[in-house]
Amino acid sequence: MTAPTHLLYLHGFRSSPASFKAQRLAAWLAAHRPDMHWWCPQLPPSPRAAIALAESGTSDWPRATLALLGSSLGGFYATVLAERLGCPAVLLNPAVDPARDLAAYIGEQRAFHDPQQRLTFRAEYIDELRALTPAAITHPERYCAIIAQGDELLDWREMTARYPGAHVRLLEGGDHALSDFDTHLPHLLRFLRLTA
Repeated sequence: MTAPTHLLYLHGFRSSPASFKAQRLAAWLAAHRPDMHWWCPQLPPSPRAAIALAESGTSDWPRATLALLGSSLGGFYATVLAERLGCPAVLLNPAVDPARDLAAYIGEQRAFHDPQQRLTFRAEYIDELRALTPAAITHPERYCAIIAQGDELLDWREMTARYPGAHVRLLEGGDHALSDFDTHLPHLLRFLRLTA
């Protein structure tokens, strides 16, 4: 795997570019790899629109040196794009079956980082998630998954089973947000060949 020159970060459900993981990674890149092209867009609630935004925004990026990072629902999106584009992806507690898990969230939702902001998650988005789901992980060696057994929202067994043969860092405790993200940053940077 070649070290990336372009990184796309995909945040989770009800999250935003203000995610502390996105902010920490952006700060590290600014300090250590200012040459890196970094993009963390605000994703729309529609899964189809989120993927379309990511694809259009990276359409002129070099495929050979593009990498993806995704957290939770963003991990699902990163998987969709990695399978389409053939690029490496780092997944942070990735959603495995968001069509099932997000069915309980249909309706108006508050954004995590700005409770004044609302989003509407529509029933048809469940079908969009189903349509996007890759049939299989074709090149597990392209994936690095950081999975917390203490995740209070997603089952670590399902996450691990979804990525057989991938580089999995399974944490004994932890939480869905990966509050101790700083301790895992060196691992994902090494996987992406951004550090020795």
